[in-house]
Amino acid sequence: MENSQLVAIIERLDAMMKTQSNEVQARRFEREGQERGFVTYDPATKTFELEELATHQKFDFDDIDLAAMEIYDLLND
Repeated sequence: MENSQLVAIIERLDAMMKTQSNEVQARRFEREGQERGFVTYDPATKTFELEELATHQKFDFDDIDLAAMEIYDLLND
Protein backbone atom coordinates (compact mmCIF):
# COMPACT_ATOMS: atom_id res chain seq x y z
CA MET A 1 0.00 0.00 0.00
CA GLU A 2 1.30 3.46 -0.92
CA ASN A 3 1.71 6.20 1.63
CA SER A 4 -1.09 8.74 1.58
CA GLN A 5 -0.23 11.80 -0.47
CA LEU A 6 -2.87 13.78 1.42
CA VAL A 7 -1.31 12.93 4.80
CA ALA A 8 2.09 14.08 3.52
CA ILE A 9 0.61 17.41 2.41
CA ILE A 10 -1.11 17.93 5.76
CA GLU A 11 2.13 17.14 7.61
CA ARG A 12 3.99 19.79 5.59
CA LEU A 13 1.26 22.37 6.23
CA ASP A 14 1.14 21.47 9.92
CA ALA A 15 4.91 21.96 10.19
CA MET A 16 4.46 25.46 8.75
CA MET A 17 1.87 26.23 11.44
CA LYS A 18 3.98 24.85 14.29
CA THR A 19 7.13 26.84 13.50
CA GLN A 20 7.97 29.10 16.42
CA SER A 21 8.87 32.00 14.13
CA ASN A 22 6.56 34.94 13.50
CA GLU A 23 7.80 35.11 9.91
CA VAL A 24 5.72 33.97 6.95
CA GLN A 25 6.55 30.34 6.10
CA ALA A 26 6.73 29.15 2.48
CA ARG A 27 6.78 25.77 0.73
CA ARG A 28 6.80 24.66 -2.89
CA PHE A 29 4.79 21.67 -4.04
CA GLU A 30 5.82 19.75 -7.12
CA ARG A 31 4.94 16.63 -9.08
CA GLU A 32 7.49 14.70 -11.10
CA GLY A 33 10.01 17.54 -10.78
CA GLN A 34 7.61 20.23 -11.99
CA GLU A 35 6.58 22.92 -9.53
CA ARG A 36 2.80 23.17 -9.38
CA GLY A 37 2.10 25.36 -6.38
CA PHE A 38 3.62 27.77 -3.89
CA VAL A 39 2.12 27.96 -0.41
CA THR A 40 2.69 30.54 2.29
CA TYR A 41 1.45 30.53 5.87
CA ASP A 42 1.09 33.79 7.78
CA PRO A 43 1.13 33.18 11.54
CA ALA A 44 -0.27 36.67 12.21
CA THR A 45 -3.50 35.93 10.32
CA LYS A 46 -3.30 32.13 10.62
CA THR A 47 -4.04 31.76 6.92
CA PHE A 48 -2.54 29.83 4.02
CA GLU A 49 -2.20 31.27 0.54
CA LEU A 50 -1.84 28.90 -2.42
CA GLU A 51 -0.56 30.18 -5.74
CA GLU A 52 -1.11 27.90 -8.71
CA LEU A 53 2.08 28.51 -10.64
CA ALA A 54 0.66 27.64 -14.08
CA THR A 55 -2.11 30.25 -13.87
CA HIS A 56 -0.76 32.56 -11.13
CA GLN A 57 -4.15 32.36 -9.40
CA LYS A 58 -4.05 32.79 -5.64
CA PHE A 59 -6.38 31.25 -3.07
CA ASP A 60 -6.60 31.96 0.67
CA PHE A 61 -7.54 29.35 3.27
CA ASP A 62 -8.07 29.57 7.01
CA ASP A 63 -8.55 25.80 7.29
CA ILE A 64 -5.67 23.34 6.90
CA ASP A 65 -7.94 20.61 5.49
CA LEU A 66 -9.28 22.82 2.70
CA ALA A 67 -5.76 23.98 1.82
CA ALA A 68 -4.52 20.38 1.73
CA MET A 69 -7.36 19.22 -0.50
CA GLU A 70 -6.75 22.04 -2.96
CA ILE A 71 -3.02 21.23 -3.07
CA TYR A 72 -3.84 17.55 -3.57
CA ASP A 73 -6.13 18.41 -6.50
CA LEU A 74 -3.46 20.66 -7.98
CA LEU A 75 -0.83 17.93 -7.80
CA ASN A 76 -3.09 15.34 -9.37
CA ASP A 77 -4.46 17.34 -12.33
